[in-house]
Amino acid sequence: MSENLSIANKISRIKDDLDFFEDELQKYEYIIDLGKKLEPFEDEDKIPENIVHGCTSQVWLVCQKKEDKLIFKGTSEAVIVKGLVYIILEIFSNNTIEELKNADMDLVYELGLSEVITPNRQSGVIGMIKKIKEYAITA
Repeated sequence: MSENLSIANKISRIKDDLDFFEDELQKYEYIIDLGKKLEPFEDEDKIPENIVHGCTSQVWLVCQKKEDKLIFKGTSEAVIVKGLVYIILEIFSNNTIEELKNADMDLVYELGLSEVITPNRQSGVIGMIKKIKEYAITA
């Protein structure tokens, strides 16, 4: 995970990576490849409380607090969504609660994902971000 970078810097880094690819298919394949980098997700964490609502596919997200930072882990049953989960975790994990509360959450637009993923997948990304915000607010 990217440590000691602001959320804006993490978004910028991922946007640069995505912008490297010429067409949507290449970006799509890149996102799928990112999903293969996800850390293993424990089966016992695949419980209703950890499900992200708004996703077409099943997505689970858990949060762990370390000092004043929140660390997230997640997974999905769909390969493209695993890549989106990876991107979300890369951006939002290991930030302070305050940074997470104040973060601008329009990632779909900022990363240009609307060209690559369906509106349902976009809703899923928004759902993951809402869940992260909820964790930050209740932490």
